[in-house]
Amino acid sequence: MANIASQKKRNRQNLKRRLRNRSIRSELKTRVRSARTALAAGADDAAERVRMAQKRLGKAAANGIIHPRQAARRTSRLMKAAGRAERSG
Repeated sequence: MANIASQKKRNRQNLKRRLRNRSIRSELKTRVRSARTALAAGADDAAERVRMAQKRLGKAAANGIIHPRQAARRTSRLMKAAGRAERSG
């Protein structure tokens, strides 16, 4: 346990950030998963779900929650899946 006041404060800040980032990462996974299932099922709102997943990935990268390249990679894979679904359906 830290004895220095500034380190105690830093630990509190890190805990808050970790919890916030964890919830955002969880939301990201949920959005991407729902978009993929909608694409696979050929749902009417698949394009909207893909758009929302893409938006959340971009925001997470901009806020430093995930690495920008990871966001680009995940967006690319999602759009690739959307293109395949569009061609097949």
